[in-house]
Amino acid sequence: MKLTCTRDNLHQGLSIVSHLTGKNVNLPILQNVLIKAESGTIRFTTTNLEMAVSCLVRGKLEETGETTVPSKLFYDYVSLLPNDAIVIEGNADYVRVSCGSQKTKMNALAATEFPLVPRVQGTKTYKIPANDFREALSQVVFAVATNESRPELTGVLMRFTVGNGEGRLTLAATDSYRLAERTIPLVSQIEEENSVIIPAKTLLEVNRILSVFRDDVESPPSIELSVSDSQAAFTYGPVELISRMIEGNYPDYGQIIPKDFDTQAMLDREDLIKAVKTASLFSKSGLFDVVFGFDPVTKQASLAAVDATRGENTTACGADITGKPNSVTLNYRYLLDGLNSMSSERVVFKMIDVGNPCVVIPDGLDNHLYLIMPIRQ
Repeated sequence: MKLTCTRDNLHQGLSIVSHLTGKNVNLPILQNVLIKAESGTIRFTTTNLEMAVSCLVRGKLEETGETTVPSKLFYDYVSLLPNDAIVIEGNADYVRVSCGSQKTKMNALAATEFPLVPRVQGTKTYKIPANDFREALSQVVFAVATNESRPELTGVLMRFTVGNGEGRLTLAATDSYRLAERTIPLVSQIEEENSVIIPAKTLLEVNRILSVFRDDVESPPSIELSVSDSQAAFTYGPVELISRMIEGNYPDYGQIIPKDFDTQAMLDREDLIKAVKTASLFSKSGLFDVVFGFDPVTKQASLAAVDATRGENTTACGADITGKPNSVTLNYRYLLDGLNSMSSERVVFKMIDVGNPCVVIPDGLDNHLYLIMPIRQ
């Protein structure tokens, strides 16, 4: 195998794939990146057995072949090379890397030891706007459950529907204590409704890949998702990520979203974030409780917390409040997560009473919803 490519192309390709590798005592090959040079293309691939990512790298192919080298070592070394042409040649035992006066030799493992990455024979394919998808992921994926007792909650529900004559994608995540939901349009039309559950780790990796290309003027405007019965493949420009899907039924969360509310408040998002952070300094350790109160007469919302060892605090902020006076105890970390995921200047907070879920939405937008369960007193 022998190939030549620029330092920038090589560095970008390795930055995309090397993130997936990690130490594995039983399978050292999983720490390596597969370099495959054939049919005029150069492809780098890594896998952790749950997902695999591959990236085509532009360069000049002089001799076909394939081998694997330690991914992190290769990436770290290339990061230190000058911005010049890099020549890579090797076999199953070693890889030589030359760049100007810099030369190195890395021990390799045979490509035959590298796990086979199955192709996804997609039965359904969707085109999703890349920028909208990246934003939506950051607004929902943080709400997934970290406890493996309910595997379906460790993933994000992706529901494909038809609305107003166009395809729509709704992403939802919940850990039973809060729920985040965001809807975006699809580029492609869809013939029938469908839903899949994608592991949160996979979508975090997809989000990272999209962020790598964010400032690249040549990056495609949409990302393609193909799904089979058990696997999903995300394709974006030269990158393909293949992952297993989570089997099981996602809870019908629509039942718990209230339709009518007793109190609604319009608040400045930044002011509310500061008030929550201030009150949180006096919340009980481990409970993270703050009392959110609303007075429609004085048009004041208040955040209060009391801790026996530290003291107490009440912070007020102006709000446009309609309905009856009300208050609810919430986990301030969950509240901050929701507020930080929104970009609008103002948010609308809706509640019924101390025993029902509260809803937060960005002002003027009906495609983003965040729900929080109250702390029962």
